[in-house]
Amino acid sequence: MDYRERLRNIREDRDLTQAELGKVLNKSQQGYNHIETGRAELKIDDLVALCRFYDLSADYIIGLVDKQTSYKRK
Repeated sequence: MDYRERLRNIREDRDLTQAELGKVLNKSQQGYNHIETGRAELKIDDLVALCRFYDLSADYIIGLVDKQTSYKRK
């Protein structure tokens, strides 16, 4: 699974809209949609913001691991 599909699945599992995620990243709904559909690349700053927002590791979000782990490791 590529990271765009993972981003969409995480968002949908939490019943969030693209507009809501756009606000988290200071983007429009369309700007966030471009990330999910591959018209724009996910920037590192946006990845960090998503990790914090979802409390998920970057490894999980970008698809390097399949087990959800917390962003805040102890």
